[in-house]
Amino acid sequence: MTEIAFLLNGTPVTVTAPPTRTLLDWLREDHRLTGTKEGCNEGDCGACTVMVTDAEGSRALNACILFLPQLHGKAVRTVEGLSGPDGQLHPVQQAMIDHHGSQCGFCTPGFVVSMATAHLNARTDHDDVLAGNLCRCTGYAPIIRAAEAAASAPVPAWMEEDRKALLDPGFFRSQISSGGEARHAPPGGRQPPVDAFRPTTTDELAAWYAANPEATLIAGATDVGLWVTKQLRDLAPIAFLNGVADLARIDRSGDTLRIGAGTTIATLRDALRDLHPSFAELLRRYASEQVRAAATIGGNIANGSPIGDGPPALIALGATLHLRQGDTRRDLPLEAFFLDYRKQDRRPGEFVEAVTIPATAPALRCYKLSKRFDQDISAVCGCFNVTTRDGIVTEARIAFGGMAGIPKRAAHVEQALIGHPWTQTTVQKALPAFAQDFTPLTDMRASAAYRLTAAQNMALRYVHDLAGTPTNVLEVRA
Repeated sequence: MTEIAFLLNGTPVTVTAPPTRTLLDWLREDHRLTGTKEGCNEGDCGACTVMVTDAEGSRALNACILFLPQLHGKAVRTVEGLSGPDGQLHPVQQAMIDHHGSQCGFCTPGFVVSMATAHLNARTDHDDVLAGNLCRCTGYAPIIRAAEAAASAPVPAWMEEDRKALLDPGFFRSQISSGGEARHAPPGGRQPPVDAFRPTTTDELAAWYAANPEATLIAGATDVGLWVTKQLRDLAPIAFLNGVADLARIDRSGDTLRIGAGTTIATLRDALRDLHPSFAELLRRYASEQVRAAATIGGNIANGSPIGDGPPALIALGATLHLRQGDTRRDLPLEAFFLDYRKQDRRPGEFVEAVTIPATAPALRCYKLSKRFDQDISAVCGCFNVTTRDGIVTEARIAFGGMAGIPKRAAHVEQALIGHPWTQTTVQKALPAFAQDFTPLTDMRASAAYRLTAAQNMALRYVHDLAGTPTNVLEVRA
C-alpha cells in the first residue's frame, strides 16, 4: 500500500491505497463524492474531469486514468468543491443554469470542472478547452454560450486558496503530518510504507530501473491507465515519474532544443508555438485538453504506437533520441528506435531520457487526417521537411504515422525528390514511390488504398502550402 497526501476540495487528506487505485474509484467508492462520473473509463468522454493544482498551476485531468500517487502533494477540486463556503455558485455553474447548458446532466459535472479550470487560467479558447468533454443530448452551443458568459466574471476567492496553500510548505507541515516520503512531500512529512517507487531525479530513476528492469514506468498514465481500467493488469513493480523535475525540462542550446521525456504535450505545445507552429498545431489535435495536460512526449515515443502523432513530426525534424540505462547513455536517430510493431531498440532497464530537435525548421509542415477534428486517432499523419537551395531539393525528411507498423520515413519518396527542382511536377512524379515505402493496412479508420492516396495528397498539399496557397479548409475565408 502507498500513502498519499493531498488537498481535496480545500481539505487535507491522507490516503493509503494500492498504487494503481484510480482517483475516480476512490472518489466514488471510498469518499462518496459521486458528482465525478464514470463514463468511458479510458479518458475520452471527460465525465470524470477534476481540477488538479500544483506548483505549475491548475489543469483539468481525467480522474478515471489518474492514479492516486500522482496526486501526492497536490490539490484536487471535484465538482463538489467549485461552489463557495456558503453555497455560492461558481460563475460557470450559474452560467450553465442561465444558458440551459444541461439536459440529462450526466456530462455536466465534467463540463463545469473543465470550464472552471479554464476560467481560473483566463482561458477563452473554449472549443479547445471543451474538446475532451462529450455531450450527447444538450449540444455544445448553449455550453459554449455559458463559457463565454462566465469568462468576464472575476475568479472567486475560494478558487485561489489551493495555490496559496501549496505555496506555503508550513501548511502541509502542520495540516498533513503523514504525507509521503520526506523527499517527496513538503518538509515535515514522515516516511510512509511504499510499494511504488517515486524518484525525484533521473539518477534515482536510472539506478532503480537498472535494478528493476521488469518494472512499469508511469508518467502521465494516459496509456498505462487503460492497462488497469480495461485490461485489469497487475503493473507491479511501478515507478511514478511525475516527481522527476529534471526529466521535464526543455533546454535550448544554440540551434537545438533538448526536450525532457517527462515534458507534457501541453507544455511542449506552448514551447513550440513560435518555433515550430505547424508541429504545435498538430499537438493541439493530440487527444484533448485533459490528456495533453498529463501525457508526456517520452511516453508517446516509448510506447511505440504506429499511430502516435509525435514521432512523425520529430522524425521529420531529424530528432535524436537520448536513452539511459544506469550510468550508461546512448543516442540514436529517432527513426532507428522503432524496429517493428510495438518493438523498439530499448534494452532492459533503459528508458527514454530526452529528445533533441532543431530549434527552427521553417519548412516543417504536419498534416493529420482523422474522422473527427478533435479527440481522435490519426488515420494518416504526415510530416514534411524539405530543404532547397537555388530551387533544387538538397534534403528531404518525410515521415508518416498510420502507414506502417511503426512511424516510418518515406525513403523512396525522399530520394525521388532530392536533386530535382522543387516544383509540383517533381512531386507528382515522386508520388508512385509511396507504394514502395508503404503497404498500409485496412482497418476501421481507413482502407489501405485510402491511406495511400491520402499520403500522396498530403505531398501535393505540402507543395501548395510552402507556396503560400491556403490549404487548410478550417482557415479559408470567403
